[in-house]
Amino acid sequence: MKFKNINRVEGKMKVLIAPLDWGLGHATRCIPIIYELLSLNFEVMLAAEGDIKSLLQKEFPGLAFLPLRGYRVHYGKNKHWLSLRLLSQFPKLIRRIYLENHWLKKTIREHNIDAIISDNRLGLYHKTKPCVYITHQLKIKTGYRFTDWLAQKIHYFFINKYSFCWVPDSESENNLAGELSHPRLLPKTPVYYLGPLSRFEKIKVEKKYNYLVLISGPEPQRTIFEELVLKELKKIQETVLFVRGLPGTEKTAKCENEKIEIHNHLSAAELNKAIRQSHIVISRSGYTTIMDLIKLQQKAILVPTPGQTEQEYLAEYLMQKKIFFCTPQKNFTFHNAIKAMAGFPFITINTGQDMYKDVIRGFVQQIRQDDL
Repeated sequence: MKFKNINRVEGKMKVLIAPLDWGLGHATRCIPIIYELLSLNFEVMLAAEGDIKSLLQKEFPGLAFLPLRGYRVHYGKNKHWLSLRLLSQFPKLIRRIYLENHWLKKTIREHNIDAIISDNRLGLYHKTKPCVYITHQLKIKTGYRFTDWLAQKIHYFFINKYSFCWVPDSESENNLAGELSHPRLLPKTPVYYLGPLSRFEKIKVEKKYNYLVLISGPEPQRTIFEELVLKELKKIQETVLFVRGLPGTEKTAKCENEKIEIHNHLSAAELNKAIRQSHIVISRSGYTTIMDLIKLQQKAILVPTPGQTEQEYLAEYLMQKKIFFCTPQKNFTFHNAIKAMAGFPFITINTGQDMYKDVIRGFVQQIRQDDL
């Protein structure tokens, strides 16, 4: 594969990174990739809006940001209508993909972009520039066999327009995403397994909290889960740190219980420390959260977003492997969850955490050689 017009002045290349706006996880798992590219003397530009932009700006205040509209997909309150609600937004999604591809062509010309890394944004592909698509969902689970097949066909149609596909999981059986990252049929685009991606480090600190509650994900389910948890926290006697997952919000929630500490958002360093200070984490079963918990070898209770089949599959898969305990949101109470969790083995697994650095270095070497 030949790439054109790579900027090799003083060894510096300019790469554009743009994560999807469905929850914060697509942005946070890009953080170690951004740091690695900066260490390799890349000039990194970021494209995002809203909470994604706020989070990345706090992590990288010195980097340039370009405005790029998100997909802004809305989830329903009723899990049984979720698939229909998502299907109704499909025409808008296709239009957004088309527009972001045109935006990319214009941006490449205006900013002299050499390479593109897209985390699950389908339209950021280019014919002559090296472009990477990041996803852990090579197989998309919808709950129905036909729509599973159709979703994978559509997904592969776009993946195959990219130069490379990076999967943040281990290639071996000791993986975290099961069938999602290891389908029977791979796309035609070359696939590279990065190993799990996490911005965190396993630091030594004393335990401070009985529970750390991490709220995240798209609305309205984020708010529904938050209200459910806050109602539960009023009567709990243990110490709890509650993080709402709202990096761009100033007004915070309140709880009458003095043992509850509430934050809208924590920086990467603060959250890293908070997880290590907590005996049990209660969170969604988003894949990025799972990778963070695995790296920190942290016990957790996973509560999948209702109707989000990917999270439901991951929670069940990891519970079967005895790595995390999981419970559905409709049955969730602190008392019942902790009681049901008693005696759960919480098996610790070790996965390669620096594989992504080798993949990135190989990517850099290849695109520079192909430009010669």
